[in-house]
Amino acid sequence: MDLSERQLSSESVYEGHFLHVRRDQIALPDSSTASREYIVHPGAVVVVPLLYDASGGVRVVLERQFRYPLGRVLIEFPAGKLEHGEDSLLCVQRELREETGYSAREWAFAGVIHPTIAYSTEHIDVWFARGLQAGAAKLDPGEFLEVFTASPDDLLEWCAQGLVTDGKTLSCLLWLQNVLSGRWTLSWQAA
Repeated sequence: MDLSERQLSSESVYEGHFLHVRRDQIALPDSSTASREYIVHPGAVVVVPLLYDASGGVRVVLERQFRYPLGRVLIEFPAGKLEHGEDSLLCVQRELREETGYSAREWAFAGVIHPTIAYSTEHIDVWFARGLQAGAAKLDPGEFLEVFTASPDDLLEWCAQGLVTDGKTLSCLLWLQNVLSGRWTLSWQAA
């Protein structure tokens, strides 16, 4: 069965600094018509930064950041929006350095998530980083966050308790668990 929907017309409803809202008229698989409203998003990156101790134990770098639409502080992996035409690896390297001060010697692309498939074109490229070196963060004007580290077990417990509700962080925890268990492998590359 062909489940495709075909665009008949499209109009811009709102265009802001960050988001662009569109309304399309579409043909459904049964030839009837409907309307679809959605947000055009430039895409983003998220990174799972891994810190290893002398005994081989691992911790992850996380952030606490106030998210205005929800009116509360959330725990998240470092992430950021792709600039127009920006390479995903360069973006994730920039975001890690700007938000946390860390740079990494090695990077691995894990995959892509689509966090809001019903009403947004947003995709988030998931990256892992290791061989971290501390430095000074360079936050954007108006950006405030707290950087901290946690064990994967702590992060898992916070998710179970409902303290972590950010979709990209929950998805990254799935990747992290499978990478650490050896079920999923990553192809690492030098920075």
